[in-house]
Amino acid sequence: MASSSSAGRVLTLCKQFQNVLRISSTINTQKCAANLTKFQSHLYREKSPLVAPCWFSPSSSLGQCRALHTTISRKGLEEFYDFPDNWGETTVKSGAPWTAKQLRTKSNEELHKLWYVLLKEKNMLLTVEQEAKRQRVQMPSPERIRKVERSIIRLETVVTERETALRLLQTGQEKGRPGAWRKNIFGYIYWYRFKEYAIPWYMNKRYKRKKFYTPKFVQPYMRLRLEKYLRERARKATLEKETQAKLKEFSAS
Repeated sequence: MASSSSAGRVLTLCKQFQNVLRISSTINTQKCAANLTKFQSHLYREKSPLVAPCWFSPSSSLGQCRALHTTISRKGLEEFYDFPDNWGETTVKSGAPWTAKQLRTKSNEELHKLWYVLLKEKNMLLTVEQEAKRQRVQMPSPERIRKVERSIIRLETVVTERETALRLLQTGQEKGRPGAWRKNIFGYIYWYRFKEYAIPWYMNKRYKRKKFYTPKFVQPYMRLRLEKYLRERARKATLEKETQAKLKEFSAS
């Protein structure tokens, strides 16, 4: 009798404990669902651009909801064409190109964004130019392409300056790849970039074939090449002076 009564008490306690766990889990689920519904209704009232109102409406059930996403808006091929207001116009107003002084005041993140803006603008202008050629008409304000190209070149120059300055502080090397000025067998001086080989230089036949010196019999030809270059430069300078003199005479008359 004592054993049966103790077993009954144990079963009763187990059932009560099971009921308590079931009730607590149900309450927690209801609280989570209520909090999620409040959060969804708050997002729906604010009309956030990051969510879809049809999915986050207060009346939607928990199973029909989807997670938040931050997908950017995708545009079509219209970005390769100019604004519709500029179609058919002979001239389009545009600003001056970016100067190096202005670009040096920008941060790296701003330069990164500006690079893609200029790239998109260049692609758009090239598309407009090609379309004008196809229709055999004049492109409106073709100087815009040159302005964008100048801005891109100056932006690359500023980025290169920053990379060089950082490399000088870290490694003391001005070039991204170390090297040295060397002379080939024809007497030309060029920048030789160092390379890594799997074998030593005295065992490397490919490296031994390179000649980093100028033979003595090449030196007379080097002087002749220098004389030829100086004569051509003097001839161009004389021609430029004569042209300027003729233009002054023509303008005076």
